Amino acid sequence: MAKDSDASKPSRLSALAGELRVSIGKLNRRLREQAHPGDFTSAQKSVLLRLEGDGPATVSMLARAEGVRPQSMRVTVSSLQTAGLVSGEPDQADGRQTIFSLTRACRETLKNTRAAREDWLYRALLAQLAPREREQLAAAVELLKRLANF
Repeated sequence: MAKDSDASKPSRLSALAGELRVSIGKLNRRLREQAHPGDFTSAQKSVLLRLEGDGPATVSMLARAEGVRPQSMRVTVSSLQTAGLVSGEPDQADGRQTIFSLTRACRETLKNTRAAREDWLYRALLAQLAPREREQLAAAVELLKRLANF
């Protein structure tokens, strides 16, 4: 039976969890700084990402998925529609409802925003990490993916 490493001890593991949370938070803030002024609110981002990942949806479907009231979701979707980021078409099965999807302009904005963030991160990786450290980070990314899917 293998002896527990120091990193497996509850106190050290708790400290590691805290350090990881803080570091990921700082990295997220740095990445958000790369976004353009007037970037989306968290509610808007969540709806845009849901429409991008899950496809077109009604306001009530979005509200259920996000765990908010339909009235709140209507406000969010309306602001996105006014900004030209989503468009609505009548539901073929129920004409009383509208199915919303991302506009071409929104898809382009998401693509450009991601590219700017990834470019910043690419430059940071080159400037701040030695080749061996980048290899270590690649291995750590696999572990982070596992944690994210827990």
